[in-house]
Amino acid sequence: MRFGWRAISGPALTAATLLLAMLLDRFVPAPSPAPLFVAIVALAGALAGLASAVTTAIVAVIGAALFFLNRHGVSGHGAADLAPLGLLAVTVFGTAGITGLMRERLLGSFAAERRSHAIAARLSAALDKVDIGIVLLDAETRAEFINRAFRDYFAVPDEVAEAKPPFIALMYHGRDTGAFALPEDELGTFIAQRMEMVRVGDATPINVALRNGEVLRFVCTALPDGGRMLSYTPVTDLVRHTDAPERADYYRSLRDPTGRKLIRYLRVAE
Repeated sequence: MRFGWRAISGPALTAATLLLAMLLDRFVPAPSPAPLFVAIVALAGALAGLASAVTTAIVAVIGAALFFLNRHGVSGHGAADLAPLGLLAVTVFGTAGITGLMRERLLGSFAAERRSHAIAARLSAALDKVDIGIVLLDAETRAEFINRAFRDYFAVPDEVAEAKPPFIALMYHGRDTGAFALPEDELGTFIAQRMEMVRVGDATPINVALRNGEVLRFVCTALPDGGRMLSYTPVTDLVRHTDAPERADYYRSLRDPTGRKLIRYLRVAE
């Protein structure tokens, strides 16, 4: 038990209550301070923990016995008169145990929560240092976390990122800011494809070309809680060295010119 005002407040308050009760009892019949002792034990347990509460309970039992002896004397009482004192002892020690243990458990929960927040803050700071864009979505595809790289790639203002926007809003933001290197008439199909991949948790890597010449490899990872982790890895140098210009027509033919099924999913997402 640490020695401080919290630790000694319970025993000190119990002793002060006993002295005040004995003083009043000399002039007028004062009620037993036992109920106050129970309340003080509970307060000591809440303030300083189990050790202080048990110490206060011991002082309370001794004080109740002294109050009884001060009123009735050493003789002139039977075993039945000791029943209230025994009941008080059971009550105060039970109260000490309950309040003290509850306080320790509560403090343990607070400490664990602080550690979790500290770890989350360090992880967030670390993810803001990498050049891979990271977006964490909840089960309803709302962005719970957007790191600095993604905000820079798609020019997402901090106030928008902190507002936990849905993923489709982020896609529309990229469309409206001209981030994607795609013809305007293909953007709807492109957005619908990305929404469908996120919806089903498709982990197939997709290269996303940006207007500024950068290329990001998009990967959607399904999380156990139903959320999604989206990663945008810069692969500009790799793509530039491995592109085959003579196959450009083939790559263009892979685009869905209509995208009717995907557009339907996009409308559902909206």
